[in-house]
Amino acid sequence: MINYISAEEAISLVKSGDRIFSHGSACTPNFLIDELARQSSRLKDVEFVSITQQGNVEVAKPQYKDSFFINSLFVSTPVRDAVDSERGDFVPVFLSEIPILFKNGILKIDVALITVSPPDVHGYCTLGTSVDVARSAVDTAKIVIAQVNPKMPRTHGNGMIHIDRITKLVFHEEELLTIDYGAKVTDCEMTIGKNIAELIDDRSTLQMGIGTIPDAVLRCLNNHKDLGIHTEMISDGIIDLVANDIINNRYKGTHLNRTITSFAFGTKKLYNYIDDNPSFAFMDVQHVNYPINIMKNKKMVAINSAIEIDLTGQVCADSIGTYQFSGIGGQMDFMRGAALSEGGKPIIAISSRTKKGVPRIVPFLKQGAGVVTTRGHIHYVVTEFGVAYLYGKNLLQRAKALIEISHPDDREMLEKATFERFRLGM
Repeated sequence: MINYISAEEAISLVKSGDRIFSHGSACTPNFLIDELARQSSRLKDVEFVSITQQGNVEVAKPQYKDSFFINSLFVSTPVRDAVDSERGDFVPVFLSEIPILFKNGILKIDVALITVSPPDVHGYCTLGTSVDVARSAVDTAKIVIAQVNPKMPRTHGNGMIHIDRITKLVFHEEELLTIDYGAKVTDCEMTIGKNIAELIDDRSTLQMGIGTIPDAVLRCLNNHKDLGIHTEMISDGIIDLVANDIINNRYKGTHLNRTITSFAFGTKKLYNYIDDNPSFAFMDVQHVNYPINIMKNKKMVAINSAIEIDLTGQVCADSIGTYQFSGIGGQMDFMRGAALSEGGKPIIAISSRTKKGVPRIVPFLKQGAGVVTTRGHIHYVVTEFGVAYLYGKNLLQRAKALIEISHPDDREMLEKATFERFRLGM
């Protein structure tokens, strides 16, 4: 007999001064977070730690500043304003190393708030669509409070958790949070997708970062053969490729015949597809994003995006100047792993300009911008205007290559900046 209790009773275990971990993406436990906010009057100095929160995330709102401090490991929309104010902050860390912060007590977790699939006949729930850093949070937290949601897919991999490990169980059925990247893909991004697809050989193993460009790339792979997936996240774009045997994972260097990921975020179609599907393995991000595990795959192709890149190849992917927009995430994990892979290709994919017409290829990064991928790690940069290969090139050669794939209206400005920097003719 499973003993479910109310959210109010479960959250009563949280006390002032606790550090709380909150499950992320489609697993963000907003039902429990709402109750946490309702009990805010009795709580002080509670630290709220998470990655990629989605939905309402009530405790991140200004009225709760005396109760909760938002300490984000990867910033997403619901917590961004809090992080960029006195109500929060950001921890720069590789996604693969977040579990180390939990396990080594650098960020010791007092309470983990998670969303799980219902227990099976053996008493095992799963961490559903997001195993990522939740695995280590659950393994190290003093108290685990789980929202059991029948809508949560039951996923294979190492996201199993027995009800005996869960301190309190709260039953609450609700639709999962969704996002449709495919509906947002622009013509510009489709051109970028085609440029990247031409770099991908048959029997390559792919990693795709977050956003619309990865979905555009997947749409351009219908003539490829025998691709594999080893990635930190998946979305709807892979479904048709798996169904048509284009993605079959037969020629990977590790985890043959299985799609390896740490979390999924997409539409209901994706969640239904991964439910109890043994061809998908959702695994701890410390394993998935470990560069040595990534490099075991021959022809490893890592596709990640950026906010801006300077003419020497420094990549800012997490901030707009000093404004913290996202996080380091897994970009460097996969850029390095792909670079070490036999035949691997680390790719930074960006549109030449933002939707507001701001150049993304710039003479200098904005003051205060964070460098996520260093110029020592950069290989391929792809825009809608082509491909620049920077590895092994000197600074002037890099500048010239990047100018060639910049927006035509920005090239005169970039050429002038290059001349002023190097005092050399173009």
